[in-house]
Amino acid sequence: MKKLKTVLLSALLVGALAACGSGETEETSAAAEDKSKITFGSTAGPYSDMVSKAIKPVLEEKGYEVEVVEFSDYVQPNIALNNGSIDANLFQHKIYMDNFAEENNMELSEIIVVPTAPMGIYSNKYDSLDEIEEGTQIAIPNDPTNAARAFLILEEEGLIKVDPDVNPLVISERDVIENPKNIVFQPIEAGQLPRAVDSVDLSAVPGNFALSANMDLLDALKLETMPDEYRNRVVVSTENLDQSFVEDIKEAVESSEFEEVIDSEFEGFGKPEWME
Repeated sequence: MKKLKTVLLSALLVGALAACGSGETEETSAAAEDKSKITFGSTAGPYSDMVSKAIKPVLEEKGYEVEVVEFSDYVQPNIALNNGSIDANLFQHKIYMDNFAEENNMELSEIIVVPTAPMGIYSNKYDSLDEIEEGTQIAIPNDPTNAARAFLILEEEGLIKVDPDVNPLVISERDVIENPKNIVFQPIEAGQLPRAVDSVDLSAVPGNFALSANMDLLDALKLETMPDEYRNRVVVSTENLDQSFVEDIKEAVESSEFEEVIDSEFEGFGKPEWME
């Protein structure tokens, strides 16, 4: 009899805990659906401004309280997203997102691609790429992803020819099969490329570094025709992808109010395919 009482008591305790757990799950789910505050992370600079000026006001019209958290590096925004400190972030392109998620065992998903500052070819020596001479030197990013973008700009301008069988996202100097002007490539750290404009003939500067150095995107001799893989996107944890606040963020970016701010305050930013 004593053993039977023990079994019955254990069963009651298990049932009570299960009921409690079920209630918490339902309450948590309801809270997620009724979310009233969105914490948005971004790197300091143009993309933090984009959230504050073009996305936040639209979300506030929908009834959300929106907090914008600025980060000074490209690592913490995804860590904060993964641990739930923020709800969404805006600072990274698809290649970075996928690699970071894989290397750090995270589940990250994009909501929507946004206008992004393109890489540009800048020069204090030439007024046009048509003027470049034999042996012209160009500083390019020393990381493979951004270097590939520089080679694509030069190919688009007819200055080099790249092996057509190579993945355009991983082009390197060894894939240049024609270089009639014998352009000399000087790989350097991407953050130093704005300064290189003063010391080399040409410099291929990614948009974020150009803006950080107070360069005008429209001063570039050529701005890249950017594949969407290189454009920044709003990103959330995959587990939240079906939440209503995520759809509201997407609608905010797709709104006419968002595009009006982009057109007036983010000149030179390349629009993604869905906005064309």
